[in-house]
Amino acid sequence: MPPDFASLGRRLKQRLLLALCLSSGLPLLVLAYVVHRYIIPEVASLSTVSVAALEGLVFFTALAMVGGAWLIWDLGRTVSRVALLLAAQPTLVGLGNKTDEVGTLMKSFTGMLATIEQQAIEINTFATRLDAAYKELEVTNTKLKETSFRDEVTGLYNRRFFSLRLEEEMSRFRRFNHPVSVVLLDIDGFKNVNDEFGHAVGDETLRDLGQILMKHSRGINVVARFGGDEFTILLVETPKAGAQLYAERIRQVVATFPFSHGKQVTASFGVASLPDDEVASSDDLFRAADEALYAAKRAGKNQVVAARPRQQVGG
Repeated sequence: MPPDFASLGRRLKQRLLLALCLSSGLPLLVLAYVVHRYIIPEVASLSTVSVAALEGLVFFTALAMVGGAWLIWDLGRTVSRVALLLAAQPTLVGLGNKTDEVGTLMKSFTGMLATIEQQAIEINTFATRLDAAYKELEVTNTKLKETSFRDEVTGLYNRRFFSLRLEEEMSRFRRFNHPVSVVLLDIDGFKNVNDEFGHAVGDETLRDLGQILMKHSRGINVVARFGGDEFTILLVETPKAGAQLYAERIRQVVATFPFSHGKQVTASFGVASLPDDEVASSDDLFRAADEALYAAKRAGKNQVVAARPRQQVGG
């Protein structure tokens, strides 16, 4: 039976288009996703030289993919034109079984089809593995970010994360006027614990205090170790009155908690809130809570003091 050159040409063109999508289109989409999801958020932390090198790498990678796509597309058009030309020549119909140049060309086309099919399978397998690798990378990246926001001793959030969340809540307050409070606490005489029992016992005391704060805080609140024996809590959707009640409850729990070293531990608290305290920025709100904390220390420790008008900053 004489070969159907037009049908063979269409098949070959379809296979070439599939190879084009798998070898250039799909990698371009994956590259765009990686740049958007992983690279762009980290650009701010890179040096100028690193950013330039990264931009060059992404540009030349995309350029290589586009160049390869154009070559495959041009090959597809050429093959399609050759097949149509062969189909349009009636004198060539009986040449399918002859060992002439057309027969050799058809054998070459058949071999090319087999090669393209095999490459398409390999590219599809590679794309599947690449997708799995990116998913694993995303999970790893999430774990790394979570680790970078955690305090090593207590497992609570650290100062960096607290500052970011405080700024977010300040923005929400400016847009929707939702109340937000900051509670700052400091362990009274913590240096004596370290001096008498050692730093290992001191760290255990910090962890116990962190567990108390987590147990008595809502999930939407942010509990963080700010540094040393100082902790801070971001109370979302909580006005000053509610923040004072929260701080007083924590103060009582800490004062009666059976710490492992057998000594009583107390803490002093400072509270500042919006809109109760008219401050201009997140730094001002934290500073107001800090000044209230030191007022509690000066007043005899083991008590809660809220920011008063004379302690307001800004506004």
